[in-house]
Amino acid sequence: MGTRCPRRCRGGVRVRETAARRSGERRGRPMVDRPRYAAYEAVAAVHRDDAYANLALPAILTDAGLFGRDAAFATELTYGTLRHLGTLDAILTDAAGRDVQRIDPPVRDALRIGAYQLLHTRVPAHAAVSSTVDLVRAVGQGATGFANAVLREVATRDVDEWVTRLAPSIDSDPVGHLALAYSHPQWIVRAFNEALGGDFGETTRLLIEDNERPPVHLCARPGLVDPVDLADEVGGAPGAFSPYAVYLAGGAPGELAAVADGRAHVQDEGSQLVANALALAPVDGPDGRWLDLCAGPGGKSGLLGALAAQRDARLTAVEVAEHRARLVAGATRGLPVTVLNTDGRLVGTEPKLPEEHFDRVLVDAPCTGLGSLRRRPESRWRRQPSDLSALTRLQRELLAAGLRAARPGGLVAYVTCSPHTVETHVTVTEAARRSGVPVDFVDARTVLPAGMPGLGDGPTVQLWPHRHGTDAMFLALLRRT
Repeated sequence: MGTRCPRRCRGGVRVRETAARRSGERRGRPMVDRPRYAAYEAVAAVHRDDAYANLALPAILTDAGLFGRDAAFATELTYGTLRHLGTLDAILTDAAGRDVQRIDPPVRDALRIGAYQLLHTRVPAHAAVSSTVDLVRAVGQGATGFANAVLREVATRDVDEWVTRLAPSIDSDPVGHLALAYSHPQWIVRAFNEALGGDFGETTRLLIEDNERPPVHLCARPGLVDPVDLADEVGGAPGAFSPYAVYLAGGAPGELAAVADGRAHVQDEGSQLVANALALAPVDGPDGRWLDLCAGPGGKSGLLGALAAQRDARLTAVEVAEHRARLVAGATRGLPVTVLNTDGRLVGTEPKLPEEHFDRVLVDAPCTGLGSLRRRPESRWRRQPSDLSALTRLQRELLAAGLRAARPGGLVAYVTCSPHTVETHVTVTEAARRSGVPVDFVDARTVLPAGMPGLGDGPTVQLWPHRHGTDAMFLALLRRT
């Protein structure tokens, strides 16, 4: 067929240019179509190398020469498999008659991709089975008969029938049922349910939304491009809530001219809202010294820097990791931003981070990232409850540093991309209590768009994918008194 093996093919695997099959292709080396093999490489990299899909997949697609429909199919298989991994593994365990963890890892990842096609796509069952058997032949020789039998068993039921068969009753074990039905670890289901006030109906809606492909949001940098003009330029639509948001239907945002020349950047609308809230909240007195205490990789610094430029202010962006500090520098090039590669907790000892100096301070603290599981589905399987202790300690220390950095009358925004109450309400109240710095909470709802639904009773705000179409960002505003 004139096929040629791309550089990333391993083990003598030939990769098909099309999905057409001919009997002669089965002789010699195994044949695998390129989109499915690219998806396998991405999923395998996540599980084998602890890679992140959003970083690994673009390089794999480029290396394989995939674009357009083929790249979209590989992306769907990769992210869909990772989002539904918990449910797929439960089904494969039952279909195989053995714990999925006992299956050879390359074969296991291929079966996951095959099961995802059978249960969640329009790929005909015979094509999903045969293409996955070809993939198993390429990556796990000797297991083709096993793979064929397992996938044929998976194909005997649709996903709802499998959930009915395998999940505990929602009446007797609602957390266990939702965890298996919607592919989230039980501890995350419990955390979401607690943050939603124990409402399992709303928790279900959140879990469903977490498994949907999220839209791409752009931030039109104020003073550099009008969001309506940007929407026209990129074929998108203005956002629902952020005055700078533009929604994209798809494509590769990194290839857009507006992103390449710094007029816009990729940023979830929720992240735009919480950064803009800090800039909108009123302060008495001077307003020229702004601080982003945990700036990497630079999205919020980019928006704040553009806003600062319009108001004759200057932003100091602090990032402790050297490679992330370089990302911040790149993201804020041409804006009134000074990047410091240091630890934000050093406020008061680092000469460039004096106490009681800054008018506005953003503390976008490291967290579990449970609010962005739509975009980073592998994170739901990597994070553990044991991660919370170290993270919340760091969050409290950073917020305390941010409070020290703010001048009397200045504002501090505490932000996390997590709705876990230990990382949100508990952290912010404990840090404020222990800091020794007198503060008042500002009602954050007043600096979010009028009429925005589902913001709760205040003074803090929790955004949600199923309510607002954003990542689950938490925002608390504190004024130093």
